[in-house]
Amino acid sequence: MKTSFCYTLMSRYLRKTGEFGLYTTLEETVQSHLKNMESLGVDLSLNMQISDFTDLREVDAVVAAEDQTDYIAFIEKMVAHFKRVHGAKFKLFALDSLGALYSLMENTTNMRKRMFYFFKMLRENELTTMVIMERSPNGDSQLLGNEGFLVDGILMLGLDRSRGKLVRYLQVEKMRAAEHSMEKHAVEPKRGGMTVLGPIFDAGA
Repeated sequence: MKTSFCYTLMSRYLRKTGEFGLYTTLEETVQSHLKNMESLGVDLSLNMQISDFTDLREVDAVVAAEDQTDYIAFIEKMVAHFKRVHGAKFKLFALDSLGALYSLMENTTNMRKRMFYFFKMLRENELTTMVIMERSPNGDSQLLGNEGFLVDGILMLGLDRSRGKLVRYLQVEKMRAAEHSMEKHAVEPKRGGMTVLGPIFDAGA
């Protein structure tokens, strides 16, 4: 539910504010993404640009390594373009997903340093950014070693198996400058989005 969670948040926010958002998907086509959102009953936002890298990936599959796309630089140019077009109304950016971005990068030299400046660029453009990544249960909140420290917040979506059945949950693991619960909260996907039901308490507590 990572993609639908982020898309729902962005869509509802943009519909209320009239601002602009950019959703970048590296693993799906735009058509596939929209079809999935429609099947969940999530309203499509007219204030959101969805971009995929299908064409770039197809080109990179047949060219020499030295000619392949620098995807981080490409995303930075996209952000700069939409900032010029929409100015201060460009408020939201989503990257789906970080693992896919790394897998596309043929040259990973100095990647930790590059990611530091990538996140710095997003902050300087005053963008509220959602970066999707996968991690193993109880795994670290980073892939290269520094992502968990660079971000201001970490929201975990997962499955809880402690009560004899599988329950989807949302947990705020980190949120700078804000008081927040550390409990897992049960969530239920419904047409049009996701409903937070309340904390999941250990049956043995």
